[in-house]
Amino acid sequence: MANSSTEKTRRMVVLSILTALVVVLQLVASNILIGTFPLTLTLVPVVIGSALCGPKAGAWLGSVFGVVVLIMCVIGVDAGGSVLWNANPFLTALICIGKGALAGFCAGLAYKAVAKKNSLGGVITAAVVSPVVNTGTFIIGLTVLFNPILVSWAGDAGSDVITYILVVLVGVNFLLELTINLVLSTVIERIINYRVRRLA
Repeated sequence: MANSSTEKTRRMVVLSILTALVVVLQLVASNILIGTFPLTLTLVPVVIGSALCGPKAGAWLGSVFGVVVLIMCVIGVDAGGSVLWNANPFLTALICIGKGALAGFCAGLAYKAVAKKNSLGGVITAAVVSPVVNTGTFIIGLTVLFNPILVSWAGDAGSDVITYILVVLVGVNFLLELTINLVLSTVIERIINYRVRRLA
């Protein structure tokens, strides 16, 4: 019983630290713009949390990330998100929070599935899945729920919608997020292994 209580306390401490890190990193990243959208550095602690504490914890951290993104949209720091907020606040909140929660949850599932055989493989898989789901969900949400705005942005950039999605939304933002996650994968694995050894 004591071990169970201690583990719950440790889990709460880890989640609290990672939650604070998500908020700080997203606030810092909101100043690094790629086109009209800020770079996402926050997926690293989301991946760490989903691997250490499971898919539900990943979904929590992803949701926190989404809430911070939403606040940036509301106050106008995220210019692209602000346009979406002014068009439809509910759908903007749904996309912002939904994509983050889904990215964290899926990263946790991916880690769980692969880490049984290979810890580093589990981390790399989670590190890939997280930005894929985050960006993919955003693009799907934008295409389905805000298509006229997407078409307008593509027109302003002098391209068609497909090219705009591939070059601006996927080509730059996604590749940077994916690269950051992959570069930090070995660091993430060390953090996870350190915690596992301490609990052993």
